[in-house]
Amino acid sequence: MIFNKDTAKKTAKLLLEINAIKLQPTRPFSWASGWISPIYCDNRISLSYPKVRQYIKEYFVQDIKENYSEVEVIAGVATGAIAIGVLIADSLNIPFVYVRPEPKKHGRQNQIEGFLGKGKKVLVIEDLISTGKSSINAVKALQQADANVLGMYAIFSYGFPQATSLFKQENIELKTLSNYKYLLLQAQEDGTISDKENNVLLKWRENPAEWK
Repeated sequence: MIFNKDTAKKTAKLLLEINAIKLQPTRPFSWASGWISPIYCDNRISLSYPKVRQYIKEYFVQDIKENYSEVEVIAGVATGAIAIGVLIADSLNIPFVYVRPEPKKHGRQNQIEGFLGKGKKVLVIEDLISTGKSSINAVKALQQADANVLGMYAIFSYGFPQATSLFKQENIELKTLSNYKYLLLQAQEDGTISDKENNVLLKWRENPAEWK
């Protein structure tokens, strides 16, 4: 679920302008998962652009105040969402924690870093949603720590069906500033991609695991 159409397109435009999202249908990327992809997204780049990170933070904060005024803690998913999560928590003047992919193998063996009281109402912040597995893993870690997870916010989502199903299965509401659909619409409007390249990107989206 996106905030709204205008925000989705504006966010996509900003991410394309700073090269946080790169579209290369003819020179695809290799993801860590082994997938070959015509798109690469690294929203951490937005942190280096004050106007962009301010834009992202303000829209998150505004929506949280309107829809989750009861939130008590912001949780960022490591590592990509730690910084933006801190900015949001600071604006709301509430505590922040972050969630590792798995517990540390030394020291206190924490998976959740920071103080999280029992039963606290938590909103989770992500930078990017792909398959949704790592995001839901973070949610489950928080729930196992007796947190009351209200939902999750993310900057961008590929909108893969498996992610949609996973969030629905776990009954977690996901809201994103932008997604793949509005990214392609904005890229076409800007002339970033041709009609032919758009078709390639749409084809990849149908079956990314098998696309070559």
